[in-house]
Amino acid sequence: MADSARARRLAKRIAQIVASGLEHEVKDPRLAMVTITDARLTADLRDATVYYTVFGDDTDESATAAALHSATGVLRSRVGQQTGVRFTPTLTFVADSIPGNARRLDEVLAQAKEADAEVARLASTASPAGEVDPYRRPDEGEEDTESAAATDEEREPGHREA
Repeated sequence: MADSARARRLAKRIAQIVASGLEHEVKDPRLAMVTITDARLTADLRDATVYYTVFGDDTDESATAAALHSATGVLRSRVGQQTGVRFTPTLTFVADSIPGNARRLDEVLAQAKEADAEVARLASTASPAGEVDPYRRPDEGEEDTESAAATDEEREPGHREA
């Protein structure tokens, strides 16, 4: 078992090698709009999962998946030559779901912003359902009996009325 720091470094190196190989060595037009976003390596350094994104629609994504599957052998050979590890890891390509999730989050945030604007618009013209000041206060003429007793004791601390 390799340590996790070594696995992370090797995964980063594999992502760089695969991206460079797609750009310079593999001449498939279906791979023109591919970006390698991440690579993950198992703890035993035997299997690498390479995440990618495609600029385009679903048909472009399926064509890219097929092109990556056909170029796996060439890319694995290149990874083996440039990393120098004893066992070259197998490569598995997985479409990255982060851009789709980010797009959905942007849509949800836009809907929330519209709902907040609607609530603010309704609140600007709203009036209170009850009194304007719902808290009870003693009348100006009435004096609170407890506060009056406290002020008498403050004036004459040694004197008490019987």
